[in-house]
Amino acid sequence: MKISHQEVLHIARLARLGLTEEDVERLTEQLSDILENFEILQQVDTSDIPPTAQSGALLNVVSEDETAPSLPPGKALANAPQKEDDFFRVRAVLE
Repeated sequence: MKISHQEVLHIARLARLGLTEEDVERLTEQLSDILENFEILQQVDTSDIPPTAQSGALLNVVSEDETAPSLPPGKALANAPQKEDDFFRVRAVLE
């Protein structure tokens, strides 16, 4: 399936992308290639394959909490744009 120049411009407008004419030409070719690959994949017989929600097992990877000494205030505030005593200074958000 070939995608047209106008379709690429329409998609870019929907995504609020500013594209040069060179970008549009490149994307027209690339998106057409992607759609052609999907057309090939649609021809694969998947009637014997059960539908799945996940292709792999879900697994949460977490590490144990470990206590460690805090940074000294001077080191924690070393790159702060504004500081006041031992605190970060920020603009007021609420009145």
